[in-house]
Amino acid sequence: MLTKFETKSARVKGLSFHSKRPWVLTSLHNGIIQLWDYRMCTLIDKFDEHDGPVRGVCFHGQQPLFVSGGDDYKIKVWNYKQRRCLFTLLGHLDYIRTTVFHHEYPWILSASDDQTIRIWNWQSRNCACVLTGHSHYVMSATFHPSEDLIASASLDQTVRVWDMSGLRKKNISPGAGGLDDHVRNPNQQIDLFGTSDAIVKHVLEGHDRGVNWVSFHPNLPLIVSGADDRQIKLWRMNEAKAWEVDTCRGHYNNVSCVLFHPRQELILSNSEDKSIRVWDMSKRTGVQTFRRENDRFWVLQAHPTLNIFAAGHDSGMVIFKLERERPAYAVHNNILYYVKDRYLRKLDFTTSKDTAVMQLRGGSRMPVYSMSYNPAENGVLICTKTSNVENSTYDLYAIPKNSDSQNPDAPEGKRSSGLTAVWVARNRFAVLDRSHTIVIKNLKNEITKKIQVSDCDDIFYAGTGCLLLRNAESVTLYDVQQKRSLANVKIAKVKYVVWSGDMSHVALLSKHVIAICNRKFDNLCTIHENIRVKSGAWDESGVFVYTTSNHIKYALTNGDHGIIRTLDLPIYITRIKGTKVYCLDREVRPRVLEIDPTEFQFKLALVNRKYDEVLHMVRSANLVGQSIIAYLQKKGYPEVALHFVKDEKTRFGLALECGNLEIALEAARALDDKECWESLGEIALLQGNHQIVEMAYQRTKNFDKLSFLYLITGNLEKMRKMMKIAEIRKDTSGHFQNALYLGDVSERVKLLKQCGQKSLAYLTAATHNLEEETEELKGQFDLEKEKLPDVYPGAMLLQPPVPVSRQETNWPLLTVQKGFFEGAMKTKSGKGGAQAKMALEVDDTETAGWGDDDDLRLDDDGLGGGGGFDDEALVGGDTEDGAGWDVGDEDLELPPDLDAGRVAGEDEGYYVPPSKGTTQQQVWCNNSQLPVDHVLAGSFETATRLLHDQVGVVSFDVYKQLFLQTYSRSRTSYVALPSLPPLFGCPHRNWKEAGVKHGVPAVGLKLNDLVERLQTAYQFTTQGKFADAIDRFRSILLSVPLLVVNNKQEVTEAQQLIEICREYIVGLTMENKRKELPKNTLEQQKRLCEMAAYFTHSNVQPVHLILTLRTAQNLFFKLKNFKTAATFARRLLELGPRPDVAQQVGGARYLPQPYRWR
Repeated sequence: MLTKFETKSARVKGLSFHSKRPWVLTSLHNGIIQLWDYRMCTLIDKFDEHDGPVRGVCFHGQQPLFVSGGDDYKIKVWNYKQRRCLFTLLGHLDYIRTTVFHHEYPWILSASDDQTIRIWNWQSRNCACVLTGHSHYVMSATFHPSEDLIASASLDQTVRVWDMSGLRKKNISPGAGGLDDHVRNPNQQIDLFGTSDAIVKHVLEGHDRGVNWVSFHPNLPLIVSGADDRQIKLWRMNEAKAWEVDTCRGHYNNVSCVLFHPRQELILSNSEDKSIRVWDMSKRTGVQTFRRENDRFWVLQAHPTLNIFAAGHDSGMVIFKLERERPAYAVHNNILYYVKDRYLRKLDFTTSKDTAVMQLRGGSRMPVYSMSYNPAENGVLICTKTSNVENSTYDLYAIPKNSDSQNPDAPEGKRSSGLTAVWVARNRFAVLDRSHTIVIKNLKNEITKKIQVSDCDDIFYAGTGCLLLRNAESVTLYDVQQKRSLANVKIAKVKYVVWSGDMSHVALLSKHVIAICNRKFDNLCTIHENIRVKSGAWDESGVFVYTTSNHIKYALTNGDHGIIRTLDLPIYITRIKGTKVYCLDREVRPRVLEIDPTEFQFKLALVNRKYDEVLHMVRSANLVGQSIIAYLQKKGYPEVALHFVKDEKTRFGLALECGNLEIALEAARALDDKECWESLGEIALLQGNHQIVEMAYQRTKNFDKLSFLYLITGNLEKMRKMMKIAEIRKDTSGHFQNALYLGDVSERVKLLKQCGQKSLAYLTAATHNLEEETEELKGQFDLEKEKLPDVYPGAMLLQPPVPVSRQETNWPLLTVQKGFFEGAMKTKSGKGGAQAKMALEVDDTETAGWGDDDDLRLDDDGLGGGGGFDDEALVGGDTEDGAGWDVGDEDLELPPDLDAGRVAGEDEGYYVPPSKGTTQQQVWCNNSQLPVDHVLAGSFETATRLLHDQVGVVSFDVYKQLFLQTYSRSRTSYVALPSLPPLFGCPHRNWKEAGVKHGVPAVGLKLNDLVERLQTAYQFTTQGKFADAIDRFRSILLSVPLLVVNNKQEVTEAQQLIEICREYIVGLTMENKRKELPKNTLEQQKRLCEMAAYFTHSNVQPVHLILTLRTAQNLFFKLKNFKTAATFARRLLELGPRPDVAQQVGGARYLPQPYRWR
């Protein structure tokens, strides 16, 4: 049995698969109905309206409906899209056992403990028919998949088959003959009184005890039933009678459920003996048995179209397959070899010709696990694995050169035992035998060499003379000739290995992880998936394309990955060619799917710096979407995204990020948003482009900043305008500030007079010796009532310095070379842009941002005669006018150790800024999938996502303090120079081999630290400080997912910590709650005793268990429940307490017992 998905819940009593979506409904004994996505392994929804256990549940085949029936005697019809119950059907008088939709008619079939079966019309919402005849509980009932029949099973030890054709005719619907038959006989009469809606056709008697389940065969006239007599009976029926065919015996408890395999001659059954059994229908013998340790099975369900089953048990539900569906195949050049129906077939990718090559030995019960093809000798190794791996075998075949595809040959192969067989040379292959020794054999299947290796459970092909050896935790590259290991990669439980065409890269596939390595087996990247990885193949460009259960995805060797398209059903990729994916489905049918490779080709070209290809794709391909933009931003290419983004808001953000003020200004004008202008002003100010800053402040009407900008650029004329604007706006503060900037004292005095501040106005005028204004203001004071302010004799003149020059041009910038994309896009779009429209100065390679010096003129005694500084004249380039300046340096000998370097302006004269690197925090996130590493990197969002995916955490409020504490110890800091910000260091735990790109952070929290905290929590528990102890245990429990463990022993210890914390938190919380409960009445005292008894079953330390047992014993003793108290005393004595405690307990143990309550 291959388990695909498992849930933990209350006892599952009913199951139903959705016909199209990967959903399964489970009805629980606690009254809840759960809707699960078994492919994504997630709970989608819960429905809770039944009062008591829900025993029957069923999806409708076409409508978004399902029906449920429970112990509250109610049948409910639900709409799962609206997430509510539509209506309730009432009529049954006892528990409802099963509810089923008809595949065609609007009917619901229900079986009940009231000994009746009812057919309901869910459209008219009434009962269409009641079937009576059983004399005990009806445990199950089901419709026939194609005929007008119903089968029911009852505890009256019978199975009944009912004919409901009368009910169909009563509803005037076409019968088995279809609509044509109904049209041919339009005058057929319906006898409303002569015949019953449903009549008993057969009564099957043979079981010795009550029958629990009955099922029809999907195609044959067969019925199977399971009963409390532990037997499974197979029945055959015709129009006249039904009879028992055979009995399957093997279960040793009640058979709960039984059904036919939809596509094979098998019967599946489960039982209260905690087992699922598979029976051969023709031989009536058991084929397979699957057991659980502690859970009884109650229900079994088969998917209507897929080869999967679901079984409900005491603690949840399991979805499983009986056998592996992955086809065995091998690809060489343009040929695909694969196994189907015991034939080896060959598919030519170029011509799509599919032919059978030869017939294989062995029966159909032995599915082929894998195959290995040898093109040199045209040989093939076919490996077959059984349920007992030790009995696995392989077959060596030489493929016939000429064979009839209609009747292929069945050549004699060489069969031997072995777990796996792969080719290692043109005439040698390696076999991993039962003793886990590698055996090298020749084409005659003769042993030529034996290699002893330790801890190897599977082998894979790794090129000529090499193998990949797999163990539970890693994969090793092994040289067969030299008998030594070459390299090792840590990845657990690798299932498949896929090499690229040139053997330069390899992908190692496990259940949820993909590791991509180079030929030297250096791990280039690791990709984690939440759902199962199915297959993969390498594209010609070096991109790995792989499939999961519901997606085709891609992975680049640098770790970038994404989704190409979704899948309805899993496929197994055999080859990638351009936009075509060649694959096999689960029916082993070759298929060709179309994909759009633009996204991964674009990323690959960007990674490989093939900018011409990137530019071509930007111009021609439909590359849009936030994911591409986010990718380009993350990889440091915002200027690339800038050129194909149409949304102005996004363009504006990208332009700011890459410092392109021209495009940012265009976008800001289009958006005309205040926040955009403010952001643009900040970035422009950083670049010294005060003309754009001025425009941004003008658009946002930020007059204060505008005034200060004019002050620092020395533009007094515009400052006077700002003062006038402030006066018009009646902005007194701004008016006064501008007057202060300009040094206009009379304006300040006037403004203070207008504001009624005559004292300040007088002081200002008197201090600055404005005599007329001073006398005028002095006359306004009533000297008898008001005191004239004293003028400070040491006052100094507050006059702003006069600007030396007016800064009309922007701050000079270094001229940098335009990027590839910027230059290409400029060529495409032509010259122009927002800055040209503004007549701003642009970077010019001639002037290099220094401004125009051509206006500089010197007198006759100076240099030049009106042409300014002439470079050629400076170095004596013009010899015709004389050689007065002796600056020729041809004969100048410089010391050899003096490196003059390149002269700025020589050649292209560009300043090349350093490319932005990757921060160590980003490196940590890229290299690790541990939540603690992402917390240490400050990436709390990804850390929470990992905790949710790996552990299932959904509420992160309790983690806030832990995250902050963890992050605070992620870096070291030290002061290099005074008055400078500190420098940060990023310590690594793998510092010896970390390098620049392979580091992971040092983790301050160790397992030993948690063990020490555990001792503190134990002490609080011993002292009775339960609240403090609970806090400590909860802190330890939350800290465990933030550990880094290095070996299996530490993993085991961490798991033990979780168990310990869980037991103590539950136990101590109960004890705290018990102490808060009242104890006035007898019932309340009983509840106290019950809570104390629960605590004694917590798995705590012996010293604490002694305390809990003493507490429980004393409480029961005081209540005079001596028998239970004696039980606790006996358990306490077994723990070996102190002598005084043992003596006290021994005295209480043998007192008489007046009564015992429950």
